Amino acid sequence: EFLEVYCECSLDECEHRDVKGMYKKARAGLIKEFTGISSPYEIPDSPEVSLNTEDQSVAESVEAVIRVLVDRGVIPEPE
Repeated sequence: EFLEVYCECSLDECEHRDVKGMYKKARAGLIKEFTGISSPYEIPDSPEVSLNTEDQSVAESVEAVIRVLVDRGVIPEPE
């Protein structure tokens, strides 16, 4: 079984969080076909879970994924 989780985050925030400097390298042309810079990013059509990582905490995001897994009977209700 497959659960598609879309982690939404603006390009600006992705670049801000980039501790490895990959976006900077991509913008300098050092990395070809880098998603979001030189290669398009395709937002999923109908993910089972959408998380906005700029607005949600890690705990809220985890809770959202767990809720879907519980609702589908994949895991038991947490105690």
